[in-house]
Amino acid sequence: MSFADLGVSRPVAGALAKRGITAPFAVQELVIADVLDGRDVLVQSPTGSGKTLAFGAPLADLIEAGDRRPAALILAPTRELALQIVDELRDLAAARALSVAPVYGGVGLEEQAKRAARAHIVVATPGRLEDLLQRRAFTLDHVRVLVIDEADRMLDMGFKPAVDRIVARTPRDRQTLFFSATLEAAAGKVARAYTRDARRHVHEPTIEDAGEVEHRFVHLEHADKVGALVTELRDGEHGRTLVFVRTKRGADRLVKRLQQRGVASVAMHGNKSQGQRQRALASFASGKIDTLVATDVAARGIDVEEIARVINFDAPGDRDAYVHRVGRSGRAGRDGAGISFVIPDQDAEMRRIAAGLGLASEFDRARPGRNGAPGSHGRAHERGGGGRRRRRRR
Repeated sequence: MSFADLGVSRPVAGALAKRGITAPFAVQELVIADVLDGRDVLVQSPTGSGKTLAFGAPLADLIEAGDRRPAALILAPTRELALQIVDELRDLAAARALSVAPVYGGVGLEEQAKRAARAHIVVATPGRLEDLLQRRAFTLDHVRVLVIDEADRMLDMGFKPAVDRIVARTPRDRQTLFFSATLEAAAGKVARAYTRDARRHVHEPTIEDAGEVEHRFVHLEHADKVGALVTELRDGEHGRTLVFVRTKRGADRLVKRLQQRGVASVAMHGNKSQGQRQRALASFASGKIDTLVATDVAARGIDVEEIARVINFDAPGDRDAYVHRVGRSGRAGRDGAGISFVIPDQDAEMRRIAAGLGLASEFDRARPGRNGAPGSHGRAHERGGGGRRRRRRR
């Protein structure tokens, strides 16, 4: 199967080929033909599965250079994701004489508004887009295609009222492409409200799509967490490491403590300026710094290849959060690892998460006192978790 087989035009397929992209990923095979046929789609697909091109490649063919602008709108929950979408689409759009502009907070309004008003495709975060619409910088009256990306995270971040208002400003006869990690519960209800006679596609990566992912649980006391992390990060066998914490303040504090111990790292969270976030992401993506400390919300916009492992320095809030975090490792057939620090008062909740993912045996074997390990939480478990490591397919 090629992009041309799916109906993608020669200019767009050629732009993809110049980037070394010749064969579509599974989610792209599922979706592209329906989008080119003008159908609304509901797509359930995880981060990192190739969904940006699943809507981006056909979108470049649906819009014409002579269309009134903006002719397409892509909504994304974070600045980072909006910028990454723009980067993915820019050369595809240029192949058909189209322009793309981002709209996000943290930068000057005036110049951004001018660029967006001239662009065929606008990629926007909801808050800043509403600011520009209220200032009448441009109108959404001519939007023919609306894309809502990472819809579930948009809801988690409280953007539903803003998205409702934005969608209401677009024409009723628009084509709507709805992408989400889940199409159940609130996300499913919103998806049905925004679309008409939509084709539903559920993409779950197969064994061939995923590499081997090692799931390891390290039982330790709270006071030992930083030392355990330093030990993990000093292991020269590993590459890029994404470390998750729960709070913005915690991210900054952890980076400072790592730097005091000679471990280079950068933090990424919502309180950083746009420039700081872009520099942090660029240094991580380039490999200049191989440890990035992030909150869940900030990490949603990170799409960096070859993340060797994910470390849950702070426990994930629930099963879905664990999947979203660890799923950033072991992509595109590469091996990866998910390492979770477990302090005593989180033991029961973390075991429920592990059990829900079929990882109860890994969790229990790592507990102190198992397989000859010491019977109390302590430093012995910083370096191995007290149990045999086991690799599983995601």
